[in-house]
Amino acid sequence: MAYFADIVASAPMNLLAAAAAGVAGGLYLFYRGFRLLQRKRLILNTPASKIRSASMGLVEINGLATGPYVISSPMKQVSCYYYRSIAWQYQQRGKNSEWVKVAEESLHVPFYLDDGSGKLMVDPTGAEMDLHCDLHEEYNRSVLLGGPEMPGSVYSFLSRHGVDSSRRIKVEERCISRDTSLFVLGTLSQNPGLDASVVPAWAGQAVQKSTRVLASAVMPVKQKPEVVNLSGESASVPAIEMTQQQKIAAALIKAGIGNPAAWAVAGVSPQAALQATSSVSAAAATSLATDEPHGQETNETYDLHPPVVLMKGSHDPTFFISWRSQRDLIANLGWKSTLMIWGGPALTLVCVYILLAHFNWL
Repeated sequence: MAYFADIVASAPMNLLAAAAAGVAGGLYLFYRGFRLLQRKRLILNTPASKIRSASMGLVEINGLATGPYVISSPMKQVSCYYYRSIAWQYQQRGKNSEWVKVAEESLHVPFYLDDGSGKLMVDPTGAEMDLHCDLHEEYNRSVLLGGPEMPGSVYSFLSRHGVDSSRRIKVEERCISRDTSLFVLGTLSQNPGLDASVVPAWAGQAVQKSTRVLASAVMPVKQKPEVVNLSGESASVPAIEMTQQQKIAAALIKAGIGNPAAWAVAGVSPQAALQATSSVSAAAATSLATDEPHGQETNETYDLHPPVVLMKGSHDPTFFISWRSQRDLIANLGWKSTLMIWGGPALTLVCVYILLAHFNWL
């Protein structure tokens, strides 16, 4: 033990920095472990409900994702109700190299859960997501290692975020697609005014702030109504007659380009961008999934203005959406919480010992 203490006393500064970080990391793991344990107990104590008999308040619902409107994910190009796309770049940071997040994009539209007893609208705003990774690839690893060729959709995603696609890149995309089996723990409350709009919900405060800036700069104008058919059946939604710039903006939205700065590069004015994302013209940017197994369904099979919505509650902010079943989720939370609760303090004690031995305080 004395020999080990002598080695630690002469340890380099980078080891001491790692030990200090380990103390903080161990405490965080301990805290995080208890949070996961609380969630596990909450799930166990909240009875699972059928949609038809669910009561107001905190509920657990299992069902398949469905809905009249979908969006297209930017990298994998799949029809979905929610996606989150992230890109990392391998960068040099001082003497070390690490993965740095360089682009992130998230988008959703309201969707429904169908458990056989009925359909329930879900507003995923503010939900903590535990979703299957639909895309996980690394590009430009090295000349010797090679790797997959970067598809055009990934290249387009990186370009509009100003990322150099020639460097080492890692991408990841998670989606909620049609018929995805979901477990949702959230609050069933009265509808605060939501409807199954075709307008995508732009995630992120920066985009919302940009939209507010655009809205403040545009005066309301009279627009001629028009009908845009979303499918070969009778389902239709109102839309405005779009100018050329608004058509470009709608095409950018359909491609998954949600950054107003990217619209400016494409020559789209703020007024046209705002109008293209309004509740009527954005209909051109979304589509009904008529080419999928449930394509025969139309808007008539959904209550577009339901009286209740499953969402993040104002009094109980617990809102969790997972692709795992309740059984698998409980097992996953169980081993993670145990590992963190016991591993966190152990890591902290080891790192504290290293620091004390270095400064001869033992």
